[in-house]
Amino acid sequence: MTGLPPSTPAAFSAASAPGSSAGPAAPAVHVAEEVLRALADGRPVVALESTIFTHGLPRPRNLAVALEAERQLREAGVVPATIGVHAGVPTVGLTTEQITELSAIDGLDKVSLRDLPVVAALGRHGGTTVAATAFLAHRAGIRVFSTGGLGGVHFGASESFDESADTTTLAATPVTVISAGVKSILDIRATLERFETFNIPVIGYRTRKYPGFYVTDSGHEINFSVESPEEAAKVIDARDRLGLPQAVLIANPVDPAKQLPPEELDGILARAWAEAERQGITGNAATPFLLDHIQRDTGGRSLEVNVEVYRGNVRLGGEIAIALAAAAAAASAGGPAGRNSAAQTGA
Repeated sequence: MTGLPPSTPAAFSAASAPGSSAGPAAPAVHVAEEVLRALADGRPVVALESTIFTHGLPRPRNLAVALEAERQLREAGVVPATIGVHAGVPTVGLTTEQITELSAIDGLDKVSLRDLPVVAALGRHGGTTVAATAFLAHRAGIRVFSTGGLGGVHFGASESFDESADTTTLAATPVTVISAGVKSILDIRATLERFETFNIPVIGYRTRKYPGFYVTDSGHEINFSVESPEEAAKVIDARDRLGLPQAVLIANPVDPAKQLPPEELDGILARAWAEAERQGITGNAATPFLLDHIQRDTGGRSLEVNVEVYRGNVRLGGEIAIALAAAAAAASAGGPAGRNSAAQTGA
């Protein structure tokens, strides 16, 4: 597989610098023992990001949603791997105590991929974005990652160059990301163009209408859809057999009965952007500001949609991880998946 390669075991263990008399250095990445065992056993694992509870949701709802997502996966027979940075250690599989601690800290760092070495070196806590979470999940060997909405191209990016690192990271990180599209505050058309430029496949789950996070249909069509977790798993396996480095993006729309009224959304977004511009909010501070403004503007309705979006993506991520694990088990046992793979590789 190309792209950002999974780490060797040494990357997850303490090591001393050659010729150094100092004690062992901290591991580059800590992977929880439960996650390591599950991966070694071929059991399904789903990565979860931490910014949803460090920056995306208000207290105390943030902690409740984070723990609910883990419980939801466990009840489905899937091992959750919540990813964040705790005391300078990028961690794949935060403990309940660590999640609780991070969810309660004010002014926590929002950690994208570029920030990982900085917060690690300075021993800081941080919530990981889609970019950093995808990178760490792939380093640990996790194939499926569920989130709420993706980052992308901001309006006015032709002048500001304001584009999320999610796009470039996903172009070089072969994970599978389940989301409800990109966040509604973004330029969705431009973001889809960037995904195309970076050869990132965007696949609707039972739809060819690209979702807009708060709404089921953003107004943009996509070329492909899959009808089941098993079909999604076949696409992922085909990507891996081809050795392609890009993520596979599964766009999973929120239930139409639970979306924000689409006819209201344009006005809500316009007011949010106007307030951000008035206060001079830009860069990575813009997304949490805008989402908070939308929540207040809608009287909390957007928060309920946000939570519903996340539940649906966690559920689908678990189902796809189970399908991938089943396909891998069948292949190793010489079942149909294994025979098909052997035939295509000429084995």
